[in-house]
Amino acid sequence: MTTQELLQRAAAAKGAMALADTGTKNRALLAMADALGEHCDEILAANALDLEGAKGTISEVMLDRLALSPERVAGMAQGIREVAQLPDPVGVVLSRVERPNGLVIEKTAVPMGVIAIIYESRPNVTSDAAALALKAGSACVLRCGKEAHRSAAAIVAALKEGLAGAGLDPDALQLVEDTTRASANELMSARGLIDLLIPRGGAGLIRACVDNAAVPVLETGTGICHIYVDACADLNMALDIIENAKCSRPSVCNAAEVCLVHRDIAREFLPRLKGRLERNKYGHPVQLRLDPVAAKIIDGAPAGPADFDTEFLDYVMAVKVVDSLEEAVAHIGAHSTGHSEAIVTADEGAARSFLARVDSAAVYWNASTRFTDGGEFGLGCEMGISTQKLHARGPLGLAELCSFKFVIKGTGQTR
Repeated sequence: MTTQELLQRAAAAKGAMALADTGTKNRALLAMADALGEHCDEILAANALDLEGAKGTISEVMLDRLALSPERVAGMAQGIREVAQLPDPVGVVLSRVERPNGLVIEKTAVPMGVIAIIYESRPNVTSDAAALALKAGSACVLRCGKEAHRSAAAIVAALKEGLAGAGLDPDALQLVEDTTRASANELMSARGLIDLLIPRGGAGLIRACVDNAAVPVLETGTGICHIYVDACADLNMALDIIENAKCSRPSVCNAAEVCLVHRDIAREFLPRLKGRLERNKYGHPVQLRLDPVAAKIIDGAPAGPADFDTEFLDYVMAVKVVDSLEEAVAHIGAHSTGHSEAIVTADEGAARSFLARVDSAAVYWNASTRFTDGGEFGLGCEMGISTQKLHARGPLGLAELCSFKFVIKGTGQTR
């Protein structure tokens, strides 16, 4: 099926999805989750082919993002079940005003229509995105990277089976068959067929969509996430937070890429940081890229001109010594992608200043940046992390996938 044909099918199915009641949508989601378990063997077999084809072309860390296991498939199914348990956002009255002339004006949440998602080599995005879009009353068009296409096709086949079994039109869920750049360009230019385009992936993909799309784009951002260890930090806490934020899963956008350390504690803290990250509990040593001040205290690779502006997505971390909270905030302002930043400190005044002045989608006090996630925020699974400020910011859950309209009720009023 051509990309144009499947877009037309999705557009034809969006009306029925918008009118589906909560019970029907939830039954479909539960059936979709069950279908993932029933077809786990086929999904894993398709994933094995994807992994074999990707070896030697992408890094080990990215291969881990691509890989599925019975546990990961079960986790995908559980994510769908959690979305089914969430309140239905469609039809919620966001605000209500009664005018002096008697008109009642209700701002009401409505489905977006057709939501298209362009993403790369994470098969779990397939089920997360489908579940969220469908629960939000929209049709969903998925376009994944070539490395994950067989996995995504097997997942979508299972999800469509569950969708149809619950009495909903399986055409409301589509996977683009063409993995060349041409299909991405078709989605970007599909005015009248796509109501919202969400790119989820690397900086190049996101920039291409933002710069070139003729359809509305909700920008999800890359994650150059910072952790600032303040002069008043509990150093053991700081080590635990940084180890988790950098090492637990370095290939994801909420992993920390930069550590800023206050000069007053640098000589004590940096050797401990180096030791912890080299022998971390996740089993893979982290390479440190050091600014000149840090390099005088510990051994490591010198930081290059681009290292404080790079989303490594790997076991690499840039380290800089700063003279003050103000310098840390200024550095983050100059180099952050607006995703997630953290301060570790026992000084409440310093923390509140940091939280107020750092302009990112998520700002933390004494916690790992790895919590920037729809599930961790209680939103179920997520569509991505928005780093823009219009319409939606941070983890994109059900509410952010809806638009709204004004419903006005009168008794014969004229103007």
